[in-house]
Amino acid sequence: MAHQPQIRIPATYMRGGTSKGVFFRLQDLPAAAQTPGAARDALLMRVIGSPDPYGKQIDGMGGATSSTSKTVIIAKSERPGHDVDYLFGQVSIDQKFVDWSGNCGNLSAAVGPFAISGGLVDPARVPRDGVAVVRIWQANIGKTIVAHVPMTAGAVEETGDFELDGVTFPAAEVQLEFLDPAAEEEGDGGGGAMFPTGNLVDDLEVPGVGTFKATMINAGIPTIFLNAEEIGYKGTELQDAINSDPKALAMFETIRAHGAIRMGLIKDVSEAATRQHTPKVAFVAKPADYTASSGKAVNAADVDLLVRAMSMGKLHHAMMGTAAVCIGAAASIPGTLVNLAAGGGERNAVRFGHPSGTLRVGAEANKEGGEWTVTKAIMSRSARVLMEGWVRIPGDAF
Repeated sequence: MAHQPQIRIPATYMRGGTSKGVFFRLQDLPAAAQTPGAARDALLMRVIGSPDPYGKQIDGMGGATSSTSKTVIIAKSERPGHDVDYLFGQVSIDQKFVDWSGNCGNLSAAVGPFAISGGLVDPARVPRDGVAVVRIWQANIGKTIVAHVPMTAGAVEETGDFELDGVTFPAAEVQLEFLDPAAEEEGDGGGGAMFPTGNLVDDLEVPGVGTFKATMINAGIPTIFLNAEEIGYKGTELQDAINSDPKALAMFETIRAHGAIRMGLIKDVSEAATRQHTPKVAFVAKPADYTASSGKAVNAADVDLLVRAMSMGKLHHAMMGTAAVCIGAAASIPGTLVNLAAGGGERNAVRFGHPSGTLRVGAEANKEGGEWTVTKAIMSRSARVLMEGWVRIPGDAF
């Protein structure tokens, strides 16, 4: 086999929320990968180390989980009122594809800091000290995110005392506003509607599994919410209880595929195999005491409800940022399964328990013309540069 020298590409490895990924400026990618297509996908897969039949991503930057098999491309925005365009690619670990169907809410927290440090935001809009407001166009779902990034002495502030369950060390707080978060995706049969079926709760029939009450909502990311008790769970489960159970994983994937059809996201269940990032499946329950994965005690009195969510075929170790947005949106609308698990009624914020601890998210909901809309969802995360420089991949990898 002929020797193929490696090429190097400027990149930054960042943690955002409870995820981490490889960030690129669009202008730094090789020409063939600066536009969507097979070359871009192949490059990103090789960077991350996929597809890997061993499921470890040893020969790449990925961490062999849905939270760490992520890539981001940032560019200056030509869209009025926006600073940067943010494109997220969820790289499959063991299969040959990159899923572009949704956003990553956790990595959204790192977009503003990366854009400022990378010179992609007009310096006139960045204060030397204080808070920089970065308006982000989320290109996957066509929505605006506003990031509030702390600045000290002309540099992004990364260290601080903000604690986020699921992240070991404290850091600086980055507040995110997800504006009009109902996603408008290609293939969205609901035409951008928050509730694609037109109902707050549906009976979701899943052949071979059963029929379940489900809230299918499109806010932040398309999500199918179920009642934990209907599928045999308590809502206090940690990762191993589900991820070590092949039958449970198969059940959730079957539910997800049939829910995706009901939401108009796919036309046939076979399409779900290459659309792993969306929709998500989550199950909710009323508050209960449990011990988080860190050993921390979570008391029923400290949360409004419990939520567990599946991501890329596995139970997530904490909570996806986009799913948190969806939880906040659904909780603010009386009658959804999320709202009912939280005690019902009107609310503009909710604190929920997840496998790593708790998280608070706010949302503003309005009902106009008989339809619900959420104008804004707000949550705080943190972000930090882990490493910067160049990633290297074989020159014939794309």
